[in-house]
Amino acid sequence: MADYKHILVAVDFSSESRVVVNKALEIARRNKAGLTLIHVVEYTGAVYAGDIPLPEDLELDQRLADQAKGQLKAMTEELGIPDAAQVVEIGVPKREIVRMAVERKADLIVIGSHGRHGLQLLLGSTANGVLHLSECDVLAVRVGKNGA
Repeated sequence: MADYKHILVAVDFSSESRVVVNKALEIARRNKAGLTLIHVVEYTGAVYAGDIPLPEDLELDQRLADQAKGQLKAMTEELGIPDAAQVVEIGVPKREIVRMAVERKADLIVIGSHGRHGLQLLLGSTANGVLHLSECDVLAVRVGKNGA
């Protein structure tokens, strides 16, 4: 196993996020590595793909990001790591996670994966996208039904 210097851990505030963060913490402590937690608020304009244009609530994304900052702070305090770097971005999750890994010079990204198969895998998931876009190591922690 490589000696990691900085670990970026993606969280989505699901009940499984703590499993992912705890795995990242374990690796960070073993390697005396820095840790950054990231949550990406998916750009709401990308969610709706209908034919009828909807008026955009330009402040919705920012309100969701502000709310996520509070959740991230609470999570780090609850896990006993309030000094860990915390980042909230707005955009496409897989792209923002990979961009932040480059920006923070992370050499490992830790992310949860539900272990989808078949068509679900072909359609893509955030973990799959990060795996294929990232230039650093990616650890997909199995969560959900067959995992945590």
